[in-house]
Amino acid sequence: MTELFESMRVGNLTIANRLVRSATGERMCDADGRASQALIDMYSRLARGGAGLIVTGDAYVTRTGQTSLGQIGIYTDELAGGLRPLVEAVHREGGCIAVQINHAGRLASPELNDGVHAAAPSSVPVAKGLEPPRQLDDSEITELVWAYGQAARRVKEVGFDAVQLHGAHGTSLISQFNSPHTNRRSDRWGGDFDRRLSFVRAVCEEVRVRVGAGFPLLIKLASQDFVEGGLTPEDGARIAARLGDFGIDAIEISGGIQENGLSLSVRTRIRTIEDEGYFLDNARRMRRVTDLPLILVGGLRTLGVMERMVLEEGMDFVALCRPLINDPDFPNKLRSGRADRAECISCNQCLEKSDPVRCWYKYPD
Repeated sequence: MTELFESMRVGNLTIANRLVRSATGERMCDADGRASQALIDMYSRLARGGAGLIVTGDAYVTRTGQTSLGQIGIYTDELAGGLRPLVEAVHREGGCIAVQINHAGRLASPELNDGVHAAAPSSVPVAKGLEPPRQLDDSEITELVWAYGQAARRVKEVGFDAVQLHGAHGTSLISQFNSPHTNRRSDRWGGDFDRRLSFVRAVCEEVRVRVGAGFPLLIKLASQDFVEGGLTPEDGARIAARLGDFGIDAIEISGGIQENGLSLSVRTRIRTIEDEGYFLDNARRMRRVTDLPLILVGGLRTLGVMERMVLEEGMDFVALCRPLINDPDFPNKLRSGRADRAECISCNQCLEKSDPVRCWYKYPD
């Protein structure tokens, strides 16, 4: 049996294998963020498919933090309670599941948030011609830190196994504070590298207070923005080096920013093994500066490449998104020898369409 199917601990959680289902927007909730039976069924199926840890799509922590239709809402105790059947369904299948929590900041949608204008670390528009977000004031930032803590408390109380902070892709408030491209403040929340990390540090500390010692706290982290004046790979590694002190238990390594769309964070045309693991160079930088468990995502498709990431490159886990939309049973097939490569063709239709998530290549109608 491949080392991919050896267990590993993160915080107080033992994860059965090294395969993580990376957070993926489901578009299966109602207008308030309430879970549907389709959402529950999808996660039950993923658990049955054999991934060691499942991470939900990003759940918004305040009513005005939503970015897309059908997102999970976790901004009230009542909404979180509606996720309990989902947890129970996953656990019945022997799975482990985390919730990714987020506020979309500059990407929050006024149309979905009662007309409330998007607010962010700084008033930097997403693209030329678009109205820039409003800059958050100090008291609002403090309230948002509290909201993350309350969302994490709900995650634990409902029975989830872990919580993950969304800190990547420019679609998260954490990544917007971390990046010099989107954070141009000159107060305690920005102005230099250390102060740009004040928000993620405050969120981590607040979450840890709410969930207690040992409960797994993960982060999906932008390792690079790929825009001029943005986060560099060296910056990403410097952030990773600090996260253990902030209380983080594991880092999932990603990259890209909204100005790039999906083109760099979720790449198409994964045809050869050389195309796989496209954040590996940035992950190597992080491996040199932190002992935290690292989770590598980014175009991983073949068993041999995934094994090499763990055995030779020092990654503790590998994460998959699109291959598990195409085939939730892919981990079981890898384990049993029924497959050594995902069927996913990386067309990205599953992420680009507004319908409930599915593989449009496999199920076009």
